[in-house]
This record gives sequence, structure tokens and C-alpha cells, in this order.
Amino acid sequence: MRRTFGWLLALAAIALAGWRGVRAVDARERRALAAAAFAADSELLATVSRQVGSATDSLASLLNAAREDSSSGRPYLVVSIADNRLWYKQGDEVLFTTRVATGTGKHLEGAGKAKWKFETPRGRLTVQRKDIEPAWVPPDWHYVEAAQARRKKLYALQRGRPLPMPGGSTMLVSGNDVVVRTDDGRETPIEVREGTEIIVGDRLVMPPIGTNQRKYLGVLGVNRLYLGDGYGIHGTDAPTSIGRAASHGCIRVRNEDIEYLWRVVGVGTPVYVY
Repeated sequence: MRRTFGWLLALAAIALAGWRGVRAVDARERRALAAAAFAADSELLATVSRQVGSATDSLASLLNAAREDSSSGRPYLVVSIADNRLWYKQGDEVLFTTRVATGTGKHLEGAGKAKWKFETPRGRLTVQRKDIEPAWVPPDWHYVEAAQARRKKLYALQRGRPLPMPGGSTMLVSGNDVVVRTDDGRETPIEVREGTEIIVGDRLVMPPIGTNQRKYLGVLGVNRLYLGDGYGIHGTDAPTSIGRAASHGCIRVRNEDIEYLWRVVGVGTPVYVY
């Protein structure tokens, strides 16, 4: 039990460093600290706590939660961003482990003051729900990124404001679909998938949220453990990305791995990300 809690203590301390924007501990040092944490050396843990400023109410609260999780005997998940690996554990026993893909850490700037950083959130998260065949609703940053990659202007399509197209047809929102309406009134829904966004001349079109064209199927694999704030542990249609910093913040695993995790991991399971 002492080893388990000591390991969680070091994990929580490292997690707090990420939350508070501490940059003094580089990736190599974090990896060494994480590895050493398994030894649960009390002197080392005290040193880590001092380095990241652990004498705070927020860390105390996290450590209380870690103590409760480790002593309850219930399973929990641990994800190492540095190692791109996930463990499903109960006490000191590893029930399952696999490689993952995590956030790239890259920055993206859009129009105005819009900015994004694609990081996997650190800290104690919780499995809030379990999804089957989840659809991905791309955030605005997806279209900003796609437009920049294709050197197109980003155009946000709005309900009630048709977009004229070459040949006299128009693009508009009809019900739950983005359609092309011809002169004779016929409407044809536009088919989209990731990588084949809607292009009209020099514009890349961003469909409104709530339309079928703002949903991609298959991108997140067959299942997802949703962690809140748009983040989750899910499958992928890009299996070669596993084991690397390759996502926009979510934790990707192989489809066969998420099928297993979806079956055995319950709602409310703690997830420690460091």
C-alpha cells in the first residue's frame, strides 16, 4: 500500500507541475522522476514535492483523492505522456497495459486572438461515460488547421445565409444537412469525411454544429471512455500514430485495446495522467 500511495504522490506532484506551467523540469527529468516514483522513496518524494511547490491546497486535495483511490482497492488508470503508455491497475497489480498516442504540444493560431495548444491534460480525471461508435464533432480548430494546410480562406457557413457556387447553384443548410441546391430546387446533401472537407473555390467551408456534415464517423474508433471537456481515451483510424505524440489532446489506443478497456473499465474510474 505504501508503494502504491508513494507512487501516486509522485505522480500527483508531477501532474501539478504541468497545471501550474512549471517548465524547469524538462522531459528527461520528468521521465526519471516518474520511473523513480515506483520505488516510493520518501526522501525523493519530498524533494519532488518541494520542486513543484506541492504545499498547496490543490495538491493536498489531489493527494487525498489518490489516498482514497489507492486504499479502496478499486481499479484505476494511469497514463504517462512521456512514455506514451497506459496502465490499468488495481493496487500494485497491473491488469492491462498498452501503448497510446498523446497530444503533440503544438500551437495553432486562427483569426483574431484565437489560439490553441494541443496538449493532453494532466492530473486526476474521471471516466464520465462510455460511448459506442462515437462520432467526432470537429472543433473550430480542425477547420482552421485544414484551411491553413490547403492555403484556403476559412468560411463559416451559417443557417439562412446561402453560399453562391459556380454554375448558379447554392450551398445552404437544409434541416440537418449542408446541401447543394440547383436552379430547379433539387437538394443534394454533401458527403464529407476527415481529410475531404468542403471546398468552394478558394474557401474551405466550416459547417455549423448540429449538421451531419459536422460529424465524422470512424475517426474515434469503435469506443470511447469520455473524460470531460472534449477529451477521452478512444480508438483511432490512424493506428500508426500509436506510441507517439500525435493527437490534438485525446489519448488514442488501438481499436482492439479500446474494445477491451470499454468492457472492463467502469464509469467513475479515476484516470491519473502525468
